[in-house]
Amino acid sequence: MELRNIAIIAHVDHGKTTLVDELLKQSGTYRDNQATTERVMDSNDIERERGITILAKATSVEWGGIRINIVDTPGHADFGGEVERILNMVDGVVLLVDAAEGPMPQTKFVTSKALALGLRPIVVLNKVDKADAEPDRALDECFDLFANLGADDNQLDFPHLYASGRSGWADTELDGPRKDLQALFELIVKHVPAPKQVAKAAEPFKMLATTLSADPFIGRILTGRVESGTLTTGAQIKAISRTGERIETFRATKILAFRGIGQQPIDEAVAGDIVTIAGMTKATVADTLCDMSVEEAIEAQPIDPPTITVTFGINDSPLAGKDGSKVQSRVIRKRLMDEAETNVAIKIADTPGGEAFEVSGRGELQMGVLIENMRREGFELSISRPRVIFKEEDGVRMEPVEEVTIDVDDEYSGAVIEKLTGERKGDLVEMKPAGAGKTRIVAHVPSRGLIGYHGQFLTDTRGTGILNRLFHGWTPHKGPIQGRRQGVLISMENGTSVSYALWKLEDRGKFFIGAQEAVYQGMILGEHSRDNDLEINPLKGKQLTNVRASGTDEAVRLTTPVRMSLEESIAYIADDELVEVTPKNIRLRKRYLDPHERKRQSRSAD
Repeated sequence: MELRNIAIIAHVDHGKTTLVDELLKQSGTYRDNQATTERVMDSNDIERERGITILAKATSVEWGGIRINIVDTPGHADFGGEVERILNMVDGVVLLVDAAEGPMPQTKFVTSKALALGLRPIVVLNKVDKADAEPDRALDECFDLFANLGADDNQLDFPHLYASGRSGWADTELDGPRKDLQALFELIVKHVPAPKQVAKAAEPFKMLATTLSADPFIGRILTGRVESGTLTTGAQIKAISRTGERIETFRATKILAFRGIGQQPIDEAVAGDIVTIAGMTKATVADTLCDMSVEEAIEAQPIDPPTITVTFGINDSPLAGKDGSKVQSRVIRKRLMDEAETNVAIKIADTPGGEAFEVSGRGELQMGVLIENMRREGFELSISRPRVIFKEEDGVRMEPVEEVTIDVDDEYSGAVIEKLTGERKGDLVEMKPAGAGKTRIVAHVPSRGLIGYHGQFLTDTRGTGILNRLFHGWTPHKGPIQGRRQGVLISMENGTSVSYALWKLEDRGKFFIGAQEAVYQGMILGEHSRDNDLEINPLKGKQLTNVRASGTDEAVRLTTPVRMSLEESIAYIADDELVEVTPKNIRLRKRYLDPHERKRQSRSAD
């Protein structure tokens, strides 16, 4: 059977997972009576809750006697490690662009990787049935994007379609019949070349491992595209590193191929197909699985380096162990090491004390997803504020810079530009009207300046602004950047918060907790209205007497506390603070709970 391997590229929320749903339905992948779910490719719980794709996943459909392997790629730059690996397995890409928003930062990120590999794109202008859609402008912006990314003449001569993934149609003309996705199937078969690996079927077997996972029944499994030769179940093969060193020899106990939304065992893997192999114990991503006679490894795509680091430590608060079952440092270390093995964009390092671990990655969202997964698994952790990774070039200290693209109402553009280019040391690159009373702002801002900015951005834009960020490059260190201006309210007692005490303290600032919640000494209860930290007693009750008179008791009505998400909490804390994460709670605290120890550490730091 003929093969086609394609990846679908799109910015977050531009509709690629919905489009894959329709491709599966219209290709006859589902039985008529088969129960299906919306966004079937977003199989991870967090993916479904947040509406984003985190893990790259493959599926396949059959159309007109041709098998099309489709890879659904993550749209967020924080998960770029998935993107870079997965693009090595395909021969063409479908770039899905929202006809109203046009190409966005994550579109640019993934597309640059695809063009660098020489892949020829197909552009699908999605959501053209929206009221504010401007497909012609979006198409022009796609051409400009390709030109800016250094596309060659073949890549610039790209075909395009108009589509609505939700309605399940794609047409070559904007006013087409709008019936089904036949035009997209035909264009994929016509425009995307068959895998060139098919011509190497007679050569020895070679495959580059691009994704690693574990199956509870068959153990460690690696997925990739067969670059040459064939592999039969039970054959003995070896794994070699990028430098050609032998890692292990093993038998391919099982070969799985993507068929529809699942994987099925097959007897033989052929050149060009995307398959999963089981049987290894040590081989990992970027290793070459090959015949015993092969000595040269397949070249692997380099991965962009991490830009931020976060310290994961044990939870040593007075409330430790009440919610979670996994609290020991050795258990946390094993979980992080397992994560680093399957996620090449994350690096783990031990700290001198052995009870904390430095985790380096692409961004706050990637870290937030890892922490959220761990807390759902029963872990208790203490998390530090993210820190930017610096590097030295010719004796100059360099720091990472991100390209920030913002769509904001015209009336708020001044406040946004002032914050980005002032205290956060950013450079304004472009500012232009985006239509419908909105302005598009593009700026290059140090990664340090963006830590903790998102909450302030939402406040400045009354929750209407859209901010997207993308790693841009490195620049000489831009000097100190002011952090959080406000101090915090710190508990001086252990116990359960009392509504009367919180009510009396409301003029001191805004609270992160309500009444009848467990608190402890050193726990951060709220944000002070001034720039210094203030210790308060949240347990102080009303002094009662046996005298009662009409009107002497005041009704206690507390202001609703501010509840921050995990990412907001991590971005909010200062360098001397931690986020306590448990399966049931997210609390803020000082690194040193004892006030005397805090003062001593502060004096020694000065």
